[in-house]
Amino acid sequence: MKSESDVKRIHTRTSRTAEWTCMSRAASSLEVDPYYRSDDYIAAKLIPSPVLMLLRMQIGRAVFRRCLAARGMYEYVIARTRYMDAAFHKALDDRFEQIVLFGAGFDTRAVRFQTALGSTQVFELDVPITQAAKIERYRQRGLEVPPNLKFVAIDFDKQSIHEKLSQSGFRGGERCLFILEGVLMYLLPASVDSTFRTLQALGGKGSLAVFDYVRAAVLRGNRTDYGEAAATRAVEKVNEKWHFGLEPGQVESFLLNYGFLMNDHRDARGLEQLYFADTNGAIVGHINGTHGIVTAEKS
Repeated sequence: MKSESDVKRIHTRTSRTAEWTCMSRAASSLEVDPYYRSDDYIAAKLIPSPVLMLLRMQIGRAVFRRCLAARGMYEYVIARTRYMDAAFHKALDDRFEQIVLFGAGFDTRAVRFQTALGSTQVFELDVPITQAAKIERYRQRGLEVPPNLKFVAIDFDKQSIHEKLSQSGFRGGERCLFILEGVLMYLLPASVDSTFRTLQALGGKGSLAVFDYVRAAVLRGNRTDYGEAAATRAVEKVNEKWHFGLEPGQVESFLLNYGFLMNDHRDARGLEQLYFADTNGAIVGHINGTHGIVTAEKS
């Protein structure tokens, strides 16, 4: 699903962007400022002890933000985590039958929300090496994996998502939540099309797809958005380049191609208003302008 060089790297080492996202979530869980604090307390258990010691200190988190995070990307991960946490929890409240996390990386929602899972089945799809690293860290930290969480290791370039999920007990045609967090931008356009056709085929009426995307202008190198240049350099540096983008005005028509209707759409400014606006409406944290987040419902 990625370019040849990207695929070779993620099949031999854990994803660097997945590691960085986990570190960002861990840092956020340790913040005192309520605008910067999110609830992924499990992420702090999955990072190396020396890094955790650094992040426990306010100055350490400041160093992390300034030296290891592109401008506004830490704020973006915080907003995205909160947004998708809310979607996950709402799906449980609404008794969705199944939840599928694509490219799950070090996502911890099935563990964090396990008391609320009930009968909902959670499937985590990821490349074998990153998934194996996550499972091993759970084991080393003594973290209990709920019985209704299934890890589905997949070579996205050679294996069918539909087949792998079916082999793991996924039941097509039921109401599902599909979470694609930090996924689409790394895929080639043909793989994005294949992925959404899979969602269309698997999900029953009322299924939700929650995903983030990179603006197409970013791939053209326009360099007009806040933090765009730094974010682009960061992903290229770790050889996990962005390949797919959408313009905000294209999202609705894109979804209609796959039988989904847009329920909610937030760009960076919309996310700032949602998560970083104080009681007077002033923005206390600026989000990198490259991304948007969407919730869509299968009609």
